[in-house]
Amino acid sequence: MWKSSAKKQGHGDTATRRHGDVYAKRPRVSVSSSLRVDVLPRVSVSPRLRVDVLPRVFLAFLLFTFSFFVSGCRRDMQDQPKAKPYRSSSFFKDGLASRPPVDGTVARGWLRADKEFYTGKKSNASAANTQSGPAATTPTAGASASQVAAAYPDDVDKFPFPITQDVLDRGQQRFEIYCSVCHGMTGEADGMVVRRGFRKPPSYYEQRLREAPVGHFFDVATNGWGAMPSYAAQVPVQDRWAIIAYIRALQLSRPAPVAEATETNGGRR
Repeated sequence: MWKSSAKKQGHGDTATRRHGDVYAKRPRVSVSSSLRVDVLPRVSVSPRLRVDVLPRVFLAFLLFTFSFFVSGCRRDMQDQPKAKPYRSSSFFKDGLASRPPVDGTVARGWLRADKEFYTGKKSNASAANTQSGPAATTPTAGASASQVAAAYPDDVDKFPFPITQDVLDRGQQRFEIYCSVCHGMTGEADGMVVRRGFRKPPSYYEQRLREAPVGHFFDVATNGWGAMPSYAAQVPVQDRWAIIAYIRALQLSRPAPVAEATETNGGRR
């Protein structure tokens, strides 16, 4: 009798589950002395009801999330206690809302610790000026090597980094873009604007420029010289040194005439 009841009960469970019925609670089985099985009644739930719950839960989630954005749209965001640039302020003694940077502040990317690289001047340039007195005037085309060196006492005479083939290629590219319009493609001072009446610059093959230190060329490119304006805004520091390296290569490609390279006593050639 017990087996037949259990078998019939299992058959009923299968049939019920096919119609979507579920248990309201976990069935509790009590076994008495007579091996009688008692099962709690089931509560039928429609499958459609379970499907309709998902959109409602999703809608509630969207409303809950959107409430955070709605709560942030308040007028307090417009009335912020802040100081706008270049506005007056009674809080500070100078009456300005904009505050100057702290002494010694350096903007990111503007640290100039390597003086020779960023200025073309020697690290002890100020001390050299004090010891040697005022610099001499610009040497003429027939100046001797000692006169050229005395004219630029603070300029470095060596490149601040090794010169490679890549540096020369970069310098040639930048030279043809920025310098050849006046100095010509070969440095002979026969650029296109010179042919049209602009003031002619000196040739790179003059002896005084052959003997001028590399720091002098960097100073000219950075600060300008004569009719030549400053190219610091157009040409970065690294490219300026690369251009100077290419200028040195142009000078070495054409040896100086013997009459100019030989010095005589008294600085005459």
